[in-house]
Amino acid sequence: MKKLALAAALVCFGSIATADPILGTWKTQPGDDGNFAHVTLTSCGSAICGTIGKAFNGAGKSVSSDTVGKRMVWDMTASGGGKYSGGKIWAPDRDKTYKSKMALSGNSLKVSGCVGPICRSQTWTRVN
Repeated sequence: MKKLALAAALVCFGSIATADPILGTWKTQPGDDGNFAHVTLTSCGSAICGTIGKAFNGAGKSVSSDTVGKRMVWDMTASGGGKYSGGKIWAPDRDKTYKSKMALSGNSLKVSGCVGPICRSQTWTRVN
């Protein structure tokens, strides 16, 4: 019984220790409309995906929005050195989907994406 408990503890600790540092909740910068969101990044198989968890108006007040619960980031994979690529990101303020990449630096996440020659970027900050 003790061996089983030890094995379970090691498996749980190993999973926590190898958790991707990008996982968690991030605050976006305000979009064209002044609104921003909290996006929760999670593992989706071998990739990273993100869903809008809360929406806020320009004054920082939590608001009801049809974007809450929608997927915003998908198919993002780690490239090494805190960089992620190969994914897509949906920008609610323009209702456009961009080929995207991300770069993690401490509690900041630079998110950038392009549709053809049109590119945008934001720096998100970690909420938790």
